[in-house]
Amino acid sequence: MNIINERFILSFVAPFMILISALGLTFRDNSRKIFYLPIGLMGIAIILERGISRQLERKNILKKIKSYQKAK
Repeated sequence: MNIINERFILSFVAPFMILISALGLTFRDNSRKIFYLPIGLMGIAIILERGISRQLERKNILKKIKSYQKAK
């Protein structure tokens, strides 16, 4: 149960990073805006990495299923 709660909380980290970055870029003065760019880029990178890894895992599972079907 504890692992499920940790995963649930960690699933909000990347969107929260993007939100912090957007707020910082919007409301900070021009000299400090650059400090919010890396956190937003990391949030986007985390989301893209998760999406790509899920797609690859699904393709691998589909290949395995198709190979078992051919073997029958």
